Amino acid sequence: MRRLFELVLCGALLAVAGIPLAAQEVVDRIAARVENDIILDSDIRTLSRYQLLVDGKSESDAQILDRLIDQWIVRTEAEVARFPLPSDAEIQRSVERLEKSFASQEEYEARKKQSGLNDAEIRGIAASQLYLSNYLDSRFRPAVQIDPKTIEDFYLKSIVPLAKSRGQEPPSLENARDSIQEALVQRGINDEADRWLIESRARLHIEKLMGQGTK
Repeated sequence: MRRLFELVLCGALLAVAGIPLAAQEVVDRIAARVENDIILDSDIRTLSRYQLLVDGKSESDAQILDRLIDQWIVRTEAEVARFPLPSDAEIQRSVERLEKSFASQEEYEARKKQSGLNDAEIRGIAASQLYLSNYLDSRFRPAVQIDPKTIEDFYLKSIVPLAKSRGQEPPSLENARDSIQEALVQRGINDEADRWLIESRARLHIEKLMGQGTK
């Protein structure tokens, strides 16, 4: 609703200024409507640039729009639940983890330049992503239970073969147990979240305006 209000206000200001709306260059378009809110083409472009920064490539506009719809669902529920925003320290750690994922600071700066994002934009997106992931973790982690047999199977079928394929000595099961458990918990959270999002989408009025039809 906030974005829609801002668009209406912008139009009103142009009208008051005596500038015909038809004469204005269209700088943004509505990509989708979700309930009474909207997702803009600029939202797609922003997430596309962030994916380029993080992964070196971005998904198609249609895929990114689906991600933004999912994010809308998560954010709306988190706000209704009054879920706390991440602290400045959490956001800073998230940005630092992103920077350290690159081989060097120079590589990070080059990718940042390629993406067209500045530091403030990166921090803002990182904060938003952290808010959503924190909420999903809080909502679904209690439902995910990992038994010792599942951890052992993952160790034998994934960790050991991967280490050997790289010519490395695999870590002991005990040393790897905590990391394996957390990886399996995260996978479980993702599975639970995917099911919930599918169910949530079915209850919402979603209208895509990118040639993908209307739901």
